[in-house]
Amino acid sequence: MDAAARPAERSVSERIADQNRRIHINTGAVCNNNCIFCMEEDREARYWQNSQMTPEVVREVLDGNRGSEEVCFTSGEPTTNERLPEYVRWARERGYRRISIMTNGRMLSQLAYSQRLLASGMNRFYISIHGHDAKLHDGLTRTPGSFDQTVRGIDMIKAVARAARRPIDLHTSTVITRRNLPHLPEIYRFLRAHGVDQVVFNVMQANGRANTFFEQIFPPYAEIAALFRRFIAEAEETTRGENVMAFLVDIPLCTTEGIPDFNRGYVEAHTHYGSIEEANQLFGALIPEGRLVAGGKVVELTRADLDHARRQWRAECDACKYRAVCEGVWGNYLARLGWDEFVPVTG
Repeated sequence: MDAAARPAERSVSERIADQNRRIHINTGAVCNNNCIFCMEEDREARYWQNSQMTPEVVREVLDGNRGSEEVCFTSGEPTTNERLPEYVRWARERGYRRISIMTNGRMLSQLAYSQRLLASGMNRFYISIHGHDAKLHDGLTRTPGSFDQTVRGIDMIKAVARAARRPIDLHTSTVITRRNLPHLPEIYRFLRAHGVDQVVFNVMQANGRANTFFEQIFPPYAEIAALFRRFIAEAEETTRGENVMAFLVDIPLCTTEGIPDFNRGYVEAHTHYGSIEEANQLFGALIPEGRLVAGGKVVELTRADLDHARRQWRAECDACKYRAVCEGVWGNYLARLGWDEFVPVTG
C-alpha cells in the first residue's frame, strides 16, 4: 500500500475516546520488590486491602464482568498469589479474550511457572523494568538481583510461548525517574532486542513513595516530554520511516505537543476493585449506591473516580482541545511545581 492509500492514523484523542472495557483485579497482597516510587507506600494497608480479594470475590467479579475486553491481575505482585493460575483459568472459561498481568516478571524466570500461566490462558504480559542494566534497575527497585531475574523472565515467557506456539503480547513498563530519564534510548533498544512488542514509559503518579521522595526522583513533565520527543526523532525506526514502538503514558497531553500521536499513550480506562476504606477516602462515608459488590466486601471504582479525587484542572483548561480526554494534573505535583508548564492547546 502506498503512502497516499494508507489509512490516516487515528489521533490520540480519538484513541482515548474509543477505549475498550477492562477490569483490574488486585490479587497480589505483597511484593518482592521495594521500588522507591511505589504508589502503595503503606504496605500493611495494601496487604489488608488486597487480602479481601478472596477466591469467592474473584469469581464473583469475573462473573459480573463477562464481555469485558480484558481482565488484568495486578497490585502488589500478583505472582506471589499461589492461586493466580487458577484465576487465569477461570477468566478463560468465562470467555475473556485478553487475560493479562502487571508483574515485575521475576517469577516468570521459572520455566514451570511460565508454562503453567500460559497453559491456564494468560496471553498478555505487562512487565515492569526500570533500566537497561542492573545498577539502574536494582537501584530503583532497591532489590539486588531483581534486574537479572526480570530479564530472565522476559526471555523465558517469550521462549515458552514460542515453543508452545501460543501468541502473546509482551509489553514492558518503565517508570520514568530522574535517574533513568537520560537513558530512554538505551532502555528502548535493550528491551526491543529482548523481543518486547511495546516499550511503555510511565510517568510517575505523584502519590505514595513518589510523593514522599518527589524532590529526589520526579522530573518535571516538560523535561520528560522534551527528552522523549528527541528520543523518538532520533530513533533508528524514525529514520527508516517506521513507527517507534515506544509510548509515553500518564502525562498531560498539553505538555507532549510535537511528539507523534502514535507514541502518545494513555492509561487505559478500567474498573478497579478496591477496599471500602479506599472508597471512603474518595467519597467520604457515602459510597455511591451500587458500588459495593461481593456481599459488600469490595467496592467497584473506575479510573475516573481515582483521577477526579486526586487530580486537578483549572479554568484555562476548558479552552484546550484535549480537555475532553484530559486526566488532569496530580495535586501533589502542582503543590511543588505549579501550573506554568501547562499551556492549553487551541486550534
